[in-house]
Formats: sequence, structure tokens, C-alpha cells
Amino acid sequence: MQTAPSFDTRAPTGATAPAPRRLVTDAPTRMFHWLFALSFAGAYLTAESEHWRLLHVTLGYSFAGLLVFRLLYGLLGPRQAGLGLLWRKLGAAPAWLRSLRAGGAVNWRQGQNLAMALAVVLMLALVVPLTLSGYATYQEWGDALGGDWLEDTHEFFANAFLIVVFAHLGLIALLSLLRRQNQALPMLTGRVPGSGPSPVRHNHAWLAALLLLAVLAFGAWQWVDSPRGLVPGLSSGSALHVDARGASDHDDD
Repeated sequence: MQTAPSFDTRAPTGATAPAPRRLVTDAPTRMFHWLFALSFAGAYLTAESEHWRLLHVTLGYSFAGLLVFRLLYGLLGPRQAGLGLLWRKLGAAPAWLRSLRAGGAVNWRQGQNLAMALAVVLMLALVVPLTLSGYATYQEWGDALGGDWLEDTHEFFANAFLIVVFAHLGLIALLSLLRRQNQALPMLTGRVPGSGPSPVRHNHAWLAALLLLAVLAFGAWQWVDSPRGLVPGLSSGSALHVDARGASDHDDD
């Protein structure tokens, strides 16, 4: 009697199972983070050139709109994205500072988390005076009072924001070395190595896609609405002007 062939379903010798990972940051939070960073970087780099003024203003509006999204998502979104976590971390700062003065055992990991939370809160808070002073400068509200004080104010908050950004990046690099784990990973993949339940139950990728589309749609609307476009030399208005000029020259012939 012929027996049925058997199949060995065991993993081959030397093969290792993938390391477990947990989802700790959802897609909307990551999308906000990178759009927020790109908006500020683009606005800062185009701030000094009148040639790029409309692009600078558009990025500034996007910057402010992203803050509104983050606040709403922090209030109405899932618990792990709530801004209350930041406030609770900062609320523990007085007790942590007292432990420093007491001279006993100090929870340095808590201190590191406090520094990270403070940097994030400072960045979110600085968006308000930064964008308001930029809007007032764009509308030339300071001309009635004379001087360049509004532009100076806007530049001050922009530089303050940049300093906090560098401090934030420095903290991430330092903590990555101290903890021997990439602290930027949650904002790249949303996951960290480790077993156990994931604090994020739903990734909400659809909301991240909507946020990206909203920012792109706003930029496209600003581009079309502007007679000069956002990027010099690539505007639809200049193309129409060239076509009209060419048609006029042809009629003269």
C-alpha cells in the first residue's frame, strides 16, 4: 500500500522569526508631524526672498491649519494621540525638580520624557504668535505705526521655533544613544520593537490620507488663485501671458 507523502512544515534550520513590534503612533499623527516639519522648513527657507513670498505665505497658512488639526485630533481623537498626555508629563515637573534638590535617587528617564514633552509643547505654542505676526506682516498692518517691528517680531518667533526644533532633534539623538534604540522610529514607521499589546488599536490611515489631500488641495487652490503662481516661472498666469503675447504678435503679422 502506497502512503501519502508527508510535508515538513517546520521552519528550516537557521531561520529566525521576525522580531515582534508594537504600533505606538497612528498614521494621522505621523502625517501631521511630517507635514508640520516640511511646512516650517519650506516657510523658513523662503522667508527672505520676495520672489518666493506667495509660497512662503501658503506654507504659513498650511502650518497654522495643521496646528488646528492637531488640536482637534488631540481633543477628539484616540487616547494615545491626546494632548492630555503631554500635560500630565509636564504636570510631574515640580515633583521631579524637587527630587533633584533633595539629592536622593533621581528618575532620569522621567526627566528625559519631561524635556521631550516640553519641546513639543513649546513648538505647538510658538505656532500661534509666529503665524499671527506673519499674517499681520503680510497684510502690512504695521505700516500705520511705522518701522519694521512686525517683521522683526515675526523673525524673532521664527528663530525661536527653529531653536526649539534643533533642541528637539538633539534630544532625539541623545535619547537614541542613551537608550540604544531609535527614538525617531515611531514617527517613521509607527512601531517599536517589543512584544505585548499595541497601545494603538486603529491606524486610521484614511484620516492621514485626507489630511495630506487637504494640504495638497489648499496648495493647488493657492497656486491657481494667484496670478503669479507659487513657484516663479511655473505659474499658469505667466503661461497665459506668454500665449496671449504670442497670439498678439501673430495677429500683428
